[in-house]
Amino acid sequence: MKILFACGGTAGHINPAIAVAQLIRRKNPGSAIRFAGNPDGMEARLVREEGFEFVPIHVKGFQRQICWRNIKNNCRAVAYLTTASRRAKQILDDFHPDVVMGTGGYVSGPVLREAAKLGYKTLTHESNAFPGVTTKLLSRYVDKLLLAVPEAADYLHPHCQTVVTGNPVRQDIIFADREEARRSLSVGDRICILSFGGSNGARAVNESIAKLMAWHCRTGRIYHIHATGRFGVDLLPRLLAQEGIDDPRAYPNLDIREYISDMPRCLAAADLVISRSGALTLSELQAAGRASILIPSPNVAENHQYHNAMVLQKADAACVIEEKDLTGEKLIETVQSMIADPNRLRQLGRNASKMAILDANERIYDEIVELIGRS
Repeated sequence: MKILFACGGTAGHINPAIAVAQLIRRKNPGSAIRFAGNPDGMEARLVREEGFEFVPIHVKGFQRQICWRNIKNNCRAVAYLTTASRRAKQILDDFHPDVVMGTGGYVSGPVLREAAKLGYKTLTHESNAFPGVTTKLLSRYVDKLLLAVPEAADYLHPHCQTVVTGNPVRQDIIFADREEARRSLSVGDRICILSFGGSNGARAVNESIAKLMAWHCRTGRIYHIHATGRFGVDLLPRLLAQEGIDDPRAYPNLDIREYISDMPRCLAAADLVISRSGALTLSELQAAGRASILIPSPNVAENHQYHNAMVLQKADAACVIEEKDLTGEKLIETVQSMIADPNRLRQLGRNASKMAILDANERIYDEIVELIGRS
């Protein structure tokens, strides 16, 4: 079995491909697996760290906002566009894969388009409820389009063959032990809140979290784990100081970090999660069966986080606060009403669990095998 993956740009595009590639490697140790991506993107590092072969192709997306930096970016994007098809053909001719799979990012476009044109079997995976531009374009050409949620099919080419597989989720999130997690974090019988706004840190999220912490931290009744993100490391202490908390280390019920490296444990321990609504985050919330307050990022392509979040809210599995409506007072009010009713928290978590697809990796693997069998 020879598989070529095309992905890049964000971890949300790269990690699903790596998860599927790992399963293929376990089931078929003799498989040949390659990844195509931007050599200066995070995919180059993440793919090689997992021991997979990486081949470079330069592709850039166009930026709509007019400024000097974006003009330079768009000029480079045009230059790459003139060579991308030729480079994609070279990658395909060198490898001759049985199937080519994309998982999002601009790099998926020219690789899968060229593969389809040359007669290779192709499929791509869309992790969001509102598909990106690349996925919409590829829906005209690929043999199969795998979806995280059925709602995404409404935005695709009508003749595209779609299959709902869910998003790949790490097994350690599915099987994490709640009691052990709470014991290891010293949560005790307190309500545990887990909050984060992404690896860089969202200023609006940090600002509202600072007010939330000031509201509850002196009582000690809530154990709160919060990831500030890279740009929030210095910001959050200043925000807390404005709320009268000069030294958050003096409060043992506050666990403040830059990044959450033990997400399976923290999710297992949490009663309520406050987060952005990236596709993989929501799949993990569903797999863990956690109630959540979702604050969609307004700074993503086509506002797809809002569409992701609304899928959960419509299923009564989460509460959504748009960033334009987010204040510390609004967040406190929402948290207060949710934790005042433990049965309500548990119901939200159960509804999230009902949406979970825990065998997404296996489903995607089966679709790949079936597609190869058509060859």
